[in-house]
Amino acid sequence: MINSIHYDPGTDTYLVPGPQLTVPAGQKRFSQKHPLTVRVPGSKSITNRALLLATLADGTSTLRGVLFSDDSRHFLKCVQELGFETTVDEEHRTITVVGQKGIVPRKTASPYVGSAGTAARFLTAYLGVSEGIYHMDASEQMRRRPMAPLLSSLKELGCEIEYPGGKEGFFPFTLKSHGFGKNSITVDIGHSSQFLSALLISSCLSREDFTVRVQGTHGMAYIEMTCRMMEQFGVTVTHPAPDIYVTPKGQSYHGRDYRIEPDVSAACYFYACAPLLGVPVRVEHIRSDSLQGDVAFLKILEQMGCTLSEDPEGIVLLPPGGPLHGITADMSACSDQAITLAAIAPFADSPTTITGIGHIRFQESDRIHAIVTELCRMGIQCEEDVCAPGSITIHPGTPRPCTVNTYDDHRMAMGFALPGLLVPGIRIHHPGCCSKTFENYFEVLEDCIGKLTMV
Repeated sequence: MINSIHYDPGTDTYLVPGPQLTVPAGQKRFSQKHPLTVRVPGSKSITNRALLLATLADGTSTLRGVLFSDDSRHFLKCVQELGFETTVDEEHRTITVVGQKGIVPRKTASPYVGSAGTAARFLTAYLGVSEGIYHMDASEQMRRRPMAPLLSSLKELGCEIEYPGGKEGFFPFTLKSHGFGKNSITVDIGHSSQFLSALLISSCLSREDFTVRVQGTHGMAYIEMTCRMMEQFGVTVTHPAPDIYVTPKGQSYHGRDYRIEPDVSAACYFYACAPLLGVPVRVEHIRSDSLQGDVAFLKILEQMGCTLSEDPEGIVLLPPGGPLHGITADMSACSDQAITLAAIAPFADSPTTITGIGHIRFQESDRIHAIVTELCRMGIQCEEDVCAPGSITIHPGTPRPCTVNTYDDHRMAMGFALPGLLVPGIRIHHPGCCSKTFENYFEVLEDCIGKLTMV
């Protein structure tokens, strides 16, 4: 439940309470002597990868700065139900995991992954190359998301797969696993890079050098994150060709004390406030050398007229000295922020075109459909390029009051709150979906707005 006077439980809507000013975006309206400073939770992507790596390790790992959200709690519960010993301290954001050297303690289990895509893909791969019988299920939302490329790869490796729901390639399914039946596989990552990350993380369990050949190039920043984290825990992956990854045999993960970075994806909503509100913004402990690909979104904001600097406390984004500029941006490396860019694009001085995002149709919602539909609901001209699917253009305009449908998608709720910082009457339907990754997002946003001092 959202703890705010702006939340109406009767309609399950949240009225964005921003300054709602008529001054054009990017122009000075607040007398901020110091950057607006924000703290965001730990990274979901890093938290969930670290959880799995810790279970695979040959000792005890302590994870610090953990994100506690719907997704990570589902992942953690699955890990516990598979028999791994954990100690959880939410107040201090730590989890201790006793690794079992790649062995799953329970040979029969029924993990429920909720709507957590990382849990769904990573655990499926791990269990699919282990030995046992695992009945896997998920939320209705996750049941609609693709799993077929990963399941096809596991079947090729020798895993038997049954579909009690009758829909092949989707949850629910049962894995009857027999370890690695071969030492190479091909996987299509056109719908999700998580398929490749999942196979890579568990690849060191093979007794031979293990080769993954890749079809597609989507989400490679997340693959780089996976490889870097594997190396941090003790396993190195080689990359001899653009479409080939090799995990040499004889490697294992080691338990360690591991600090999780703040979530750059969450930070980007607050960095987007800089050009909208005309104030400098710092998100604590965000670094330019982050493991997370969404740091590339800050470069996109630079192209729109912002300026970046970095100090010991984190990256500071300075607002444009003039109007916010429309641009053409390939967001294949930071596609989670396509919604964020689309939400602020109406305030630019020319059209903004977003490319490289065809795969976001297959995420928590059909995000291309959601972006176009909700901007049009706001009275903003927005269209998908029929000649280049996966490309949308947003035209400048003033959003009108409306209730934004979120499609049970946390990023729609967080991103589409941003226009409400400038114009009145923007309501977010079902704002509680933010609990997937950022439980108190609206409270933090309100706190930021409350710190602003008018010129």
